[in-house]
Order: sequence, then structure tokens, then C-alpha cells
Amino acid sequence: MRTIGLLAGSLVAGAMAVCAVPAVAAPAQQAVSAADRTAVMRAAGFVSKGGKWLGGDGNCEAMIEPQDVRDLNGDGTAEIIITETGTFCYGATGQGFYIMQKTPAGGWKTFFESQGIPNFQATKGVGGWPDIELGGPGFCFPVVRYNGRDYAKFRNKAYQPGACAGR
Repeated sequence: MRTIGLLAGSLVAGAMAVCAVPAVAAPAQQAVSAADRTAVMRAAGFVSKGGKWLGGDGNCEAMIEPQDVRDLNGDGTAEIIITETGTFCYGATGQGFYIMQKTPAGGWKTFFESQGIPNFQATKGVGGWPDIELGGPGFCFPVVRYNGRDYAKFRNKAYQPGACAGR
């Protein structure tokens, strides 16, 4: 009986050690001023109405979450990621996003925009810009990489064997 108790205790301790996953550092969050929020949203083409930022002829809502203000390319200046939601604008995926970049003159411009749920990868393209998996429904997703001019399709990522066959 004692052997079983020791074995069970060892298994529990081993399982806890195996299951212990080191915490992944969260991106540094920065506050966005009300003036920058307004400038970013307007630069992306959104309109403020009733306390919300709207696109798609008023059918889709845009927002900036605290974790979406971060330095994506490691140049020391934070970019802002705008998330726009609504099936009217994005179909079954229900979401698109804009990466907004500060201009030398202090304004904002759209650096990249796409349908999908952005999943920033550890791999990088030109200028330190992260590859982006464009998520949504399904099991095969495109991954885009910055080539110095724009983000372009780099590869597919399958979440189920054969999901990307023929793509």
C-alpha cells in the first residue's frame, strides 16, 4: 500500500511538473490618449456615433483593446491594432483588423488591414515585422509575412492533417 501511495504521489508531482508551462511574456501595454484614439480611428475611416466607432456603413463596430497598443516591429514606437467586428463586414469570420502606425508628422496611417483574427507569430519578415496568421473558421489558415512593401501570403498553417491540401 505504501508503494502505491508513493507511486501515486510521484505521478502527481510529475504530472504537475509536465503541465507547468512557463508564462509567456505579455506584450507591453501602453495607454492610448483620447486624442490618439480619435486620430487613429478617423485615419482608418471609422466614424464616431453614439459613443461607438463604426465602419461598414454603420454595421460594424471598431475598438482598441489595451493589449492592442504595442511595438510590433521592435523599433521603439507602439503601433495600434484596431479590431472591427460584424458579420455584415466580415462574414463567418466576423472580424477584421487594422495595424495603425504613427507617421513622422505625428499623424496615423494604416500600415496593414485584413479580414481575420490576427495571431502574431514569433517568426519575422523585413524590418522585424511579425508574421501574422489570419485566423477564422476552419482548420487551414494563411500566414502573411512583411516583404518590405506589404504583407503577402507566405504559407498556410494547418490545424488538422491534410487541412491545407490543395491550397
